Amino acid sequence: MAEAEQPERLRPQHRVTVEDVRQLMGASTPHFALQLRNRIRTLIAPLPADDPARIEGEREIARLERIAFAGEVRGEPGQDGQRPLPSLADEPTRYVEGPTSG
Repeated sequence: MAEAEQPERLRPQHRVTVEDVRQLMGASTPHFALQLRNRIRTLIAPLPADDPARIEGEREIARLERIAFAGEVRGEPGQDGQRPLPSLADEPTRYVEGPTSG
């Protein structure tokens, strides 16, 4: 999954909509969650805080960060004496974004 955006969404006259955000959300899986998060973040960046597309995008960014690090739930809980798979852990790892290099 590339982080490149569709050309029509990059046009200055394009008004970002909730539907634009939802189109990106449709492909969300743990494997691609961070790439999608970045695309949504870029898409909604110029929008005002009260814009419905920004509100939906911020909600989706939070969800994508959860699934990126908690992953899919697969397998069985650990048996006696075994640790569960990370995707079945009670406390998923929380992603904290650090400074970026440029």
